[in-house]
Amino acid sequence: MSRILIVEDDANQRELYRQELCDEGYEVVTRTNGEEALEYLQHERPDLVILDICMPGIDGLDLLSRVLEKDRLLPVILNTAYSQFRENYLTWRANAYVVKSGDLSELKTRVAELMSMFAPHK
Repeated sequence: MSRILIVEDDANQRELYRQELCDEGYEVVTRTNGEEALEYLQHERPDLVILDICMPGIDGLDLLSRVLEKDRLLPVILNTAYSQFRENYLTWRANAYVVKSGDLSELKTRVAELMSMFAPHK
């Protein structure tokens, strides 16, 4: 089963994404901030990471850089409420950029696309 790491500081959104992606057949691990995510990534390698951008402490853009420094082949989706970050060149290193919405179709589509391209077949 493919494993997804979700890094999201909002508890309601984190749980919604976890449940929706579990329903899609993925194993989902969640962390509330960049520090927790980095600690997790020291010992584990998920098949995909979904990052919020605006988080306290280590924000999503800094976390993206740190994740890719550690493993440049790890696919990352930036999932944010702010469309203006799409113009920030630091976001271009992510494999996908999804603007948060009550409809999770786009997020689930990007996850499925990246999993089919990058995740090992198990």
